[in-house]
Amino acid sequence: MEKRFDLEERTARFGEDLIKLCKTIKEGTVITPIIAQLIRCSTSVGANYCEADDAESRRDFKHKIGICKKESHECKHFLRMLTTALPELKLYIDTLQKEARELNLIFNSIYKKL
Repeated sequence: MEKRFDLEERTARFGEDLIKLCKTIKEGTVITPIIAQLIRCSTSVGANYCEADDAESRRDFKHKIGICKKESHECKHFLRMLTTALPELKLYIDTLQKEARELNLIFNSIYKKL
């Protein structure tokens, strides 16, 4: 039976979408560090969610969800910086920012309930 709301798949897709975007961007002095940070934080969201899903304790789960919360928030920041650097990609980046925002809200909600 397929899950209707698969957060592991959603976080993986988020990281993949950011990798695809970053691969299309010509690197430069300003862009290269932003891309590096975006790749790290966007893929970290999914990796830490996988770790949370296999947590050894409730405390371990809360810690990993907290990392997901922080990394998704960091993605929002660096996507904003990317929009400043590449305003011509604003519409596409806005979609990714919306997803980062939604993921952050989801992880905030989970964290607060623990």
